[in-house]
Amino acid sequence: MDQTTGRDSPTGGTLAERMGITLLEASPERVVGTMPVAGNTQPYGLLHGGASCVLAETLGSVGASLHAGRTGGIALGIEINATHHRSARSGVVTGVARPLHLGHTTATYEIVITDQAGRRTCTARLTCLLSNRARVDGDRA
Repeated sequence: MDQTTGRDSPTGGTLAERMGITLLEASPERVVGTMPVAGNTQPYGLLHGGASCVLAETLGSVGASLHAGRTGGIALGIEINATHHRSARSGVVTGVARPLHLGHTTATYEIVITDQAGRRTCTARLTCLLSNRARVDGDRA
């Protein structure tokens, strides 16, 4: 069971699962995952930019959650930006998230997404707020 989400899988039952995202490696220092292009395209048959953002936010959030989990906290995404360098029409894209900053209150990751030929299709940056789980759970009341 994943200690940061309380679920059997970090992507179980989520948008990431519906997008076909598969985690290959996960640690606070590096998260790697893949996503199929098929089913995640815009009307022109190209990988949807929003799908790239979902992959980027998923990978960065997993890394930030693992970092926050070291002290019993959780990670909440507060900002994402993405530059789309080239299109992908088929196959699978791979994202690699690496931390730029792992602090006590925020974590920022750079996520590089490449196509099957290893060409960069997108570069994203995600910042997450790190919070105490008890305080966040208490805010729901």
